[in-house]
Amino acid sequence: MTTAQTPAQEATRTAAGVLAEAAAARATVVLCAHVQPDADALGSTLALAEALRRRGARVLATFPEPFALPVSLSWLPGAAGLVPSSEVPTSPDVFVSLDAASPGRLGELAPLLDRAGTSVVLDHHASNPGFGDVRLVDPGAPATVTLVADLLDGLGVSLDATLATCLYAGLAADTGSFRFGGTRPDTHRLAARLLETGIDHAEISRRLFDTAPFGWLQLLSLVTGRARLETGVGAGLVWTWSSTAEAAEHGLPGEQLEALVDVVRATEEADVACVLKGQDDGTWSVSMRSRGATDLSRVATALGGGGHRAAAGFTWTADRDGCIAAIRRELVR
Repeated sequence: MTTAQTPAQEATRTAAGVLAEAAAARATVVLCAHVQPDADALGSTLALAEALRRRGARVLATFPEPFALPVSLSWLPGAAGLVPSSEVPTSPDVFVSLDAASPGRLGELAPLLDRAGTSVVLDHHASNPGFGDVRLVDPGAPATVTLVADLLDGLGVSLDATLATCLYAGLAADTGSFRFGGTRPDTHRLAARLLETGIDHAEISRRLFDTAPFGWLQLLSLVTGRARLETGVGAGLVWTWSSTAEAAEHGLPGEQLEALVDVVRATEEADVACVLKGQDDGTWSVSMRSRGATDLSRVATALGGGGHRAAAGFTWTADRDGCIAAIRRELVR
C-alpha cells in the first residue's frame, strides 16, 4: 500500500518535475529572491541556482532593486555570481520566486511571473495569497530553505558543503538559531544532514549573529534609548525607530537596522515589538515580532504587508507618527 502524499509533498514533486525538465532542455531559469533579501531568501536562491546549474540549466540569480548585496551575507557561496535585475531576460523559460510573500516583494521583476514560460513560487509565509503557475507554499515550514532542500532531493542533487552552507545560513536565521516556535523535529533532522557535509556551523552563526562594526553599539544605544513601552495597546507594544541616514552617521550600511527588532523583542512586558526603519526614499520599512499572543500576519496584511503570525512587516509611505498610530489601531482590533 502506498502512502498518500501531503499537499506539500505533492507540490514539491510537481516543482521538481518542472525544474528537472527545464534543466534537461538546457532552458533559461531566472531565480529571484525578494527585495532586500535576508539569509533565507539568499540562501534559498543560491543553493537552488547551484543545483540547477549542476543539472545543466542556464541560471541567472538576482533580486530586485536596490541591488546591494548585504555585507553580512556577501560571503555565501555563489553570492558573487548574482546579477542585477537589468541583466535578466524579460521572458525566461522559467521564473522562480523565492521567499516572497506577495508579487509586490519582487519589485520590478514581478511582471516575469506572467512573462515567463512557467513561473514557480517557493515560499513559507502564511500571508502568501497564492500566485504563480506552480506553487510550493508551505506556511508550516520554518524557512524557505527547507523547501529548497526537499527540491534538491527531488532533483537528485546531493548535498555538499557548498549547498549546505547556503541552506544552513537560511535555516539558522529564520529559526532564530532554532529558538522560534516554527522549529519542528524535521528542522533538526535537516540541520543534522547539513552538518554531516562538514560545514563550519559555528563560523556561519558567528558571521550571521555575532559580527558587527563598533558603530553598531553606538547606534543601538540611541535606538534602545528612545524605545517606548505601551502596555495598554493590545497585549503590550514596545517600539522604536531609526533610519538609514542615522545608520550612515555611525558608518553603518542600512542593512544593520534589520537586527534591531531582535534586540527590542526581548522586552518582557510587551507581546509585540516593532521597529520603524526610515529609508532613503522617505518611506518606512516596519519589522514586527510577537511572543505568540498576537497574529502579526493579520496586522501586516491590513497595512499592506505580510509575513507570519510571529514575524511580519510592511512598508509605510507617510509620516512616522501616522505609521505607529496605524499599528496601534490594528493591535486593538
